[in-house]
Amino acid sequence: MSAPNIALVGDIGGTNARFALIDLTAPKVELRESKSLPNADFASLQHAIEHYLAGVSEHPTRAALAVACPVGSDEIRLTNRAWSFSRAELQATLGLDELRMLNDFGAVAWAIPALTDADLVTLHGSLTAPLQGPISVLGPGTGLGVALLVGTEKTGWHVIETEGGHIGFAPLGDEERAISAWLTAQHGRTSTERLLCGKGLSEIDAVLRGANQFSPTHRPLPGETTLQTPSLRDPADVVAAALDGHDTAARRALARFCAVLGSVAGDCALIHGARTVVIAGGIVPRFIPFLRSSAFRERFLAKGRLTPLLESVPIHIITHPHPGLLGAACALRASELASC
Repeated sequence: MSAPNIALVGDIGGTNARFALIDLTAPKVELRESKSLPNADFASLQHAIEHYLAGVSEHPTRAALAVACPVGSDEIRLTNRAWSFSRAELQATLGLDELRMLNDFGAVAWAIPALTDADLVTLHGSLTAPLQGPISVLGPGTGLGVALLVGTEKTGWHVIETEGGHIGFAPLGDEERAISAWLTAQHGRTSTERLLCGKGLSEIDAVLRGANQFSPTHRPLPGETTLQTPSLRDPADVVAAALDGHDTAARRALARFCAVLGSVAGDCALIHGARTVVIAGGIVPRFIPFLRSSAFRERFLAKGRLTPLLESVPIHIITHPHPGLLGAACALRASELASC
């Protein structure tokens, strides 16, 4: 049964597809019947959506889907999942009156004005100051998302979607040069996303466990064949081992991950002229105390003559379970309601 006031919202990453329903006439966003589906269980996004809709009581007439890729054309191709589709064909197949597509971190940026203090953990600064753009939004998950939120509550908000996670990685020190050299040998170039994602943590861990082999100054000995690829541990296992405290290699890898994240977050703040930095994604909330004690802050501020400019920039971490869904809902409602 179609319900004109009901809309579908989705947050489609490289690993999971999350869906929920919202009531467009409600005074505030409330995510109903939310569900997360493993992408690997479905041949396409259409099949995942149809599976979700088969289990809900009301059929939506509008939808907003946040996807982990650029969304500027009719043909959508996920960056870290072999899914592609025509947005026009998907809308027709699902029988929707409206289908809005957003970049996944664009959706996270839309969610920020709707978050409460309980949805955020502050690394630096405070939450008492009124929220004001520009706000840099970034975070590691299956990839590295980056977006920019500008405006104020009074003037209204606007989201600028970017692919900032794909900028080139700038290594500092021998460890990072070794990691960059190995990743460049595998992929032709090393973007920040190659390190700041789940697989990137696994590869940092693997390279550092074989750091002598993968030194950028390594020269093969006579008769030496190509270097053996180090074994990759699951990123969740690396985090768990690092937090347990007994695995020195895992702690070293997670510490390097945090340091690189600090550098990239500081770069984003300078590029955007940010008044606030917000970190999202599924990885960082798992080890916030470790991040606090790491070199993240030191590397965030290590910008030479511009260090004083960054010292006053608050840094927050989103702990809301579904910021992408919330943001997709806010984007869909933005033309109807002044705020979420």
